[in-house]
Amino acid sequence: MSETLEGLEPPPVPAVAPAAADASASPTDRSTGLVARVMLDSPLPQLDRLFDYRVPERLRASARPGVRVTVPLRAAGREAKGYLVELADGASFDGVLSELSEVVSAAPVLDAAVYRLIRRAADRAAGTASDLARLVIPPRQVRVEKAWLAGLAASAEAAPSPGAPALDAATPVTVAGYAPEALARLLDAAAPQMERRVALTAIGQPVEVAGQWMPAAARTLAELAAAAVERGRSAILAVPDYRDVEHVAHALAALLPAESIARIDAGQPAADRYRGFLRTLEPRPVAILGTRAAPASPAHALGLIALWDDGDPLMAEQHAPGVHARDLALLRQADADCALVLAAHARSTETQRLVEIGHARAVAPAGRQRRRITPTAQQLGADGPAARARIPSTAWRAVREALEAGPVLVQVARPGFAPRLACADCGETARCLACRGPLAQRRGGTAPACQWCGALAVDWRCSSCDGTRWRTVGRGSARTADELGRAFPGARVIVSDGDTPVQAVPRGRTLVVATRGAEPVAEGGYRAVLLLDGERMLARESLRVVEDCVRWWCTAAALAAPDAPVLLVGVGGAVATALATGEPERVAASELADRRALRFPPAVRVAAVAGEPSAVAAATAQVAQLDGVDVLGPVELGDDRVRAIVRFDFARGPEVAELLKAALVKAATSRAPRIPGSPPRRRVVPLRVRFDDQEPFDDPAGTGPGRTSGRMEG
Repeated sequence: MSETLEGLEPPPVPAVAPAAADASASPTDRSTGLVARVMLDSPLPQLDRLFDYRVPERLRASARPGVRVTVPLRAAGREAKGYLVELADGASFDGVLSELSEVVSAAPVLDAAVYRLIRRAADRAAGTASDLARLVIPPRQVRVEKAWLAGLAASAEAAPSPGAPALDAATPVTVAGYAPEALARLLDAAAPQMERRVALTAIGQPVEVAGQWMPAAARTLAELAAAAVERGRSAILAVPDYRDVEHVAHALAALLPAESIARIDAGQPAADRYRGFLRTLEPRPVAILGTRAAPASPAHALGLIALWDDGDPLMAEQHAPGVHARDLALLRQADADCALVLAAHARSTETQRLVEIGHARAVAPAGRQRRRITPTAQQLGADGPAARARIPSTAWRAVREALEAGPVLVQVARPGFAPRLACADCGETARCLACRGPLAQRRGGTAPACQWCGALAVDWRCSSCDGTRWRTVGRGSARTADELGRAFPGARVIVSDGDTPVQAVPRGRTLVVATRGAEPVAEGGYRAVLLLDGERMLARESLRVVEDCVRWWCTAAALAAPDAPVLLVGVGGAVATALATGEPERVAASELADRRALRFPPAVRVAAVAGEPSAVAAATAQVAQLDGVDVLGPVELGDDRVRAIVRFDFARGPEVAELLKAALVKAATSRAPRIPGSPPRRRVVPLRVRFDDQEPFDDPAGTGPGRTSGRMEG
């Protein structure tokens, strides 16, 4: 099996188990009528299969694949919610089946293609399909659904409007900023697969669309989606957070009518999100815009899936089973035979792997539209306001000149005033007396506060030397803003971070200090971009630290106006060379080569197995016997729990997932006998499994990517 397409082939059809038998059913009820195969809405791994129920006569008209239903369970006459996946003829079934209890609504919210996707994605990650369905299908809004059903019925009775004729699928696709032949056959179903799977390097400058400035990537995604809709095909656009959603939504509105756009991000009101989801069920092409779960959305005649910045940690689902948006997109593309675009300013190592093994082709902007970043050495021993603000003399002159022409962006590593406090006597990190979290000082605060629990550190004492004096370590966005205000008197200073996010900046003499991921867009682009704390960002302990830093820097640099200087302070070596030449993909290639040598992801796949020591040992012992599989650990996590990391080749993925899923079912169904007279035990999940999890490779202090930036998911 090809390592590229591991998990993309249809898996074996899971065994369909009969539902609880109805003891009161008469023999005449046997093997008659229709049988409904139902996926229960339950996170229990032992219930992750289809159950058979007889469709009673009263529900024959409303029981259709995809609808929400309620069904009886064997235990204590309880009922469970679920989705009707398919209908089968019960003539060949000779058992006794319970009946469907109710069809909740007539809306077929679980599309057949979506079920195939979540089933395959769940099997690949040893998870449950219902967990993925819960992320994809929004909670029901009764009024919205009734209005949608009524409108659908009315439109079916009315004469269809002719509308605009769809373009031929072979019509070349043209996108601003790219060579005409680069994406010409992207949406042509007759084109080779390599023409239709693209790793796209985004244009490194802002653009104006319908009166609003935005990163050029937002316009590119909107143009690709509009091209698909014009050819009678639907398009799915998945972006990391609410800022990206707003930009792409504005660009789409300038190209397509409102009825051809379906927005389904979690930042919307519940009714609007459900209304957008129902629009994706209609038999007409739409441009679907959402965040990480968007690749699993229903779509009529799907022609394109485009992901923006798949390396952003927000694209990885935190809820079980933790499937990444990129994996959903790859699975969906293989099933729908549509186009796939992975766009970013700096390519992730996962996308670089796809390029190197020939599963995707690289496309770069035409001409000189790739941003170059100039490394600048930090000057030691210098004095003055600029030096105290960590700005070298050459960068200080560039910022001073740029301020006369417009706004300047300064990116820093951390928010707040002093990101870390240390004991003045022994130098140990100052930690909260309640939860042991690190202390930090806020701007103008009288006492430091814990970064984890928020408690004020009143009467603080060092746990190492019993000292009572602390000192600040490092500079956050607020402190940097103060120092820059003194270094450049007369300039307006704006801080943008997670606490005070700023969306846009007008023209004028303005200094914008932003944490990574929270950079606002300036009208006309920034006249200069200064990237501080580069050495500190690279010092973070994480497997992805280098590619994360390159992605942060390239994303900020792309907000600069054409020909505006972009300066990176304190970084040298191969990383600086790649950025200076405008080739950040060289960093991804180098990182991938190193990880191949060390057998780290994405050169191999990993699964984190955590839980009770006996359950972890039993689960890992099974998979360790497979060729190409090795187990690291276990290590203690506290509370009598351990974690082991299973590394395996891509071709071994189905076998590893099957064995670990079996271990999950066994752990979930086994119960230790309770000793009489002992107090009731706290319910603890004995085993958890997460595939392709990056957390074990990040620093334990909780300062990994996305945790301290200004980004927020929509």
